[in-house]
Amino acid sequence: MTTLIEKNITAANTFSDSFRFDGDFNFSVRGTLTAGTTVTVQRSIDDATWADVDTFTSISENVGYEPELLFYRAGCKTAEFAGGDNITIRFGAKWMTLT
Repeated sequence: MTTLIEKNITAANTFSDSFRFDGDFNFSVRGTLTAGTTVTVQRSIDDATWADVDTFTSISENVGYEPELLFYRAGCKTAEFAGGDNITIRFGAKWMTLT
């Protein structure tokens, strides 16, 4: 697997860059998450309108499968980040060249 997105989250209303992929992928949440912090994973068809697909409130390693070529991103929404947290989120998948 190749790292597609990695982002350090240290404040509310902060999201990773988006990346478009399909097939098998992994997603990890590392660092420190205290009570009140939620990491939200979102996906989009057009890289502009985002839908929440999952949330995480603890450190985790996850795998998934996306059958379509869609955009993904992750981060902490406003009011879903507790001060002092230091979170690193990561998406990984097979490397592909998009045309």
